[in-house]
Amino acid sequence: MRLYGYWRSSSSWRVRAALALKGVSYDYVGVHLIEDGGEQHSEVYRAQNPMEQVPMLEVERAGRTLRLAQSMAILEFIEESYREPALLPSDLLLRGRARQLAEIVNSGIQPLQNLSVINMLRDDLGVDAKSWCQQWIVRGLSAYEALAAETAGTYSVGDRVSFADLCLVPQLYNARRFDIDLNEFALLTRIEAACLQLDAFVGSHPDKQPDAPKTQ
Repeated sequence: MRLYGYWRSSSSWRVRAALALKGVSYDYVGVHLIEDGGEQHSEVYRAQNPMEQVPMLEVERAGRTLRLAQSMAILEFIEESYREPALLPSDLLLRGRARQLAEIVNSGIQPLQNLSVINMLRDDLGVDAKSWCQQWIVRGLSAYEALAAETAGTYSVGDRVSFADLCLVPQLYNARRFDIDLNEFALLTRIEAACLQLDAFVGSHPDKQPDAPKTQ
């Protein structure tokens, strides 16, 4: 198994953490999103992943190399391939809530703050990209906190890590990069602190990745 990612990509961190929680070993391939215009745009990588994004998971099955992209699809594949520990609750409604919280980040925040959007806003449209991103991050985190208040235990949905937490922790890391004041999100930072006590989150942290700048 091979995971293509970028050290600071929040979507890549979700997958790294999931694989670590499941105890699944893999080879890591760094795809630099900035150098030389972005390695994700190279002909070779585009042929493997037409969306030209990370992460991408590569697996060998029956002598064939199969590739799966989009972090939530990869998380579902990991969850169904490696049952323990479960990253979705057994209760159907709570499973839905874990997915809902994950999608608040995955669909409602992350696409609006990613590198391609920032570059277009700043370079092509002359927009204050940082302010744009801040507004969507705060909106999404506010919704997440309100919903998590209904289900949180140690983590976002009860006392076991779920897809929701896999998305939340990297997003809070990004929020700090955009100078978001997280003091108003006491529940989310409490959940984050609990997650960061786990080796899986610590080991998958961006600064621990082989492609992270050595000065980090």
